[in-house]
Order: sequence, then structure tokens, then C-alpha cells
Amino acid sequence: MATKVEIQNLYKIFGKKEKQALELAKKGHSKEEILEKTGATVGVNSASFKVEEGEIFVIMGLSGSGKSTLVRMLNRLIEPTAGDILIDGENVSQMNKDELRKVRREKLSMVFQNFGLFPHRTILENTEYGLEVQGVDKETRQKKAEAALDNAGLLPYKDQKPNQLSGGMQQRVGLARALANDPEVLLMDEAFSALDPLIRRDMQDELLEMQEKMHKTIIFITHDLNESLRIGDRIAIMKDGEVVQVGTGEEILTNPANDYVERFVEDVDRSKVLTAENIMIRPQTLRASKQGPRVAAQQMKAEGLSSMLVIDDNHQLKGYVTDKDVLAAVKSNIRNFDSILRTDIPRVAKDTLIGDLYDIIYDSDTPVAVVDENNRLEGIVIRSLVIGALAKEREEESNNGE
Repeated sequence: MATKVEIQNLYKIFGKKEKQALELAKKGHSKEEILEKTGATVGVNSASFKVEEGEIFVIMGLSGSGKSTLVRMLNRLIEPTAGDILIDGENVSQMNKDELRKVRREKLSMVFQNFGLFPHRTILENTEYGLEVQGVDKETRQKKAEAALDNAGLLPYKDQKPNQLSGGMQQRVGLARALANDPEVLLMDEAFSALDPLIRRDMQDELLEMQEKMHKTIIFITHDLNESLRIGDRIAIMKDGEVVQVGTGEEILTNPANDYVERFVEDVDRSKVLTAENIMIRPQTLRASKQGPRVAAQQMKAEGLSSMLVIDDNHQLKGYVTDKDVLAAVKSNIRNFDSILRTDIPRVAKDTLIGDLYDIIYDSDTPVAVVDENNRLEGIVIRSLVIGALAKEREEESNNGE
């Protein structure tokens, strides 16, 4: 994938002694030390990361971590103190007002926590607003706004006012308005945090469904780790203005960069985040074209196995054979697996959650095969690994409760 947005050594200092505070920040002084020496606050401290085209990139952290300041610098609602913001290789931080206005109109849209709807305008008029500011003619902007509302399932409400809609529906209007001018990058600042939990989950689902169709580059700000893990392709965790780790949810949970990240993620239900890929192992396999029951019998005896998977020359899974069937085939002088091959082995994708694997493997007499979209074998999951992963989760819950 191509890089859509790149942040390079980005700083934001709030206060009068900006230059002095910036120099101290670049020398590695802490946020508290800089505040004590200069009275200035470090909002963002040497942030660097890349956002790939078409991904949902989540920036998360607690209140005061700098995440909202950072996202507002991307479209220069807040001016950076130092550093570079590149969109499609163009440096937004060095643009003049006209260039910046063009980028804001054509490439960026923003969705805020408080919806930002005009109470005196209809839903259609609210959705048209960004296009209206751009000078788009009435007929064109109405068509685009109606299309965006239709995509959000809100077209029947186009003539109503915001106060006639629920909070979740108002936020969907805010999202439709941001999408009406077909932006390349969508900035979402705590967009769902004011919503009730059930409505919030519905909005997360809608965002994921929309992303499957539209493939936007989305930079999503939140303080909620579970929300990050649910929607983010990758996550950046911030603390005191610094980006302390960037990675997928699995990478952050399984290999936290420091004690802060480890504490941050310790309460996450890993069975709802970790996947088959995290616990699968490399299986012993038999090649159908080159091996037969006698080789299978010898390998099963050497490894102490009661069954083995059979693959073809393209590493695609054909099925499995059992020790009893193999011994019977040897006794009958059968030289291939055709008559003893079993195909009732459960197959899952590597992104299957551990919590979902439990029910699959509980009723299975065989391991679970992890395959790709072309049925190529990538690994196996055995019952003890699932139980071990879930037991570790329970043990950590118990330890945290002491």
C-alpha cells in the first residue's frame, strides 16, 4: 500500500516561551520539566508515523495525551510549532492559505464529537454545508448530499431538523456531511464517545461497513482501547504528547513497548482480540503425491501422533488420516491416501478470534486447520493452546483482582 499521510517530528508547544520549550523538548526533557522551566505546555512531542492509503489508523491515549491536538494539526486547525505533515507527499505544514484551503476542500473532512450540526438547518441542508462553502451549485450539492444521506440510511429524514433525531442519527448525519464531498482522508476526533454504548457499537459497525465499500483513509481519535482494537487496522498509543507505540492490535497486546502500554492494555479481554494466528503452530503434514500410508505410519510412530494432515503440491489442505486408518491401509497393502482420507476437519481463517475458536474446537476430535482464502494450510490450533490462552486470561484477571 502507498503512504497517504506521513508525520515527521511534529511538535506543538502552547505558551509564550515556545522556542525555549521546543529546544528542551528536542533535548529529551520531560513535559513536566519543560512546564516547570518555561511555563509552556508540550501538546505534541516529536510525533512521527505513516498512515497507509485505505486504512483505519487509530490514535489513542488518555485525556491530555495530545491525540486531539495532533489530529487538529493535520488540517492546521492548530498550527504546528515544528515538524512536517505530508499528504500524498505534499507538505501541508508549509502551505499558504490558498493551498491549505484547497487541501481542506478536496482531501480532508473532519467529524467531531459534538456532531457540529446547525439546529436551524434541515438534515439535507446540514449535509450540503461543506459543499456550499466550496461554492458548489445548489443542484450538484443537493444530489451529492442526498447520495451521502442515502448511504447512511438517513434520506427519509432529510427535511427534519437535528433535534428531531437521536444522538446516534445526528452523528450519522455528521458522518454523511463529511463524506458528501468525497474526501480522501477522513479525520474523526472522538466521534462516537458521546454516544450510548449500544449506539456507539452500531456506529462502529456502520463505519466498518462503509469502509468496506469506500476504502477511505481514516484517522480516528479515541480514548477507548476496545474501540481502537475493534476498528483500527493499526493503532498509535500516545502519552504526554509522545507516540510510544504503533502497531496492530495483536502486536500491541502481545508485545507492549513499555510498562505504560502494558498497563494500558492489561484489562483487555484477549479472547476477543487475539486470533488463531497468535496461537497456531506448524503442523506435521503428509504430501499426497509423494507419501503414502507406510510413511504416515512411520512418522506417526516417531512423533506420537494419532492423526496427520494431508496436503497437495500447492500446500492446499486435502484432509487428514488417522493412525487406525493408516495401519489398516498398510495391512491391506494400500499405497495412497485416497480411500482413507477424511475431510471433516474444521477450517478457520487466521483472523478468527480465540473466543470463537473455543466453540469450534470443543466439539472437534481433530485440531483446527488454519487456512488462507485459497485453502492453503498456514497452521493448526490444538485444544490445549486455546485452553492455555483462555486460562492465561483468567489468571491475569485473578491477579489483577488481588
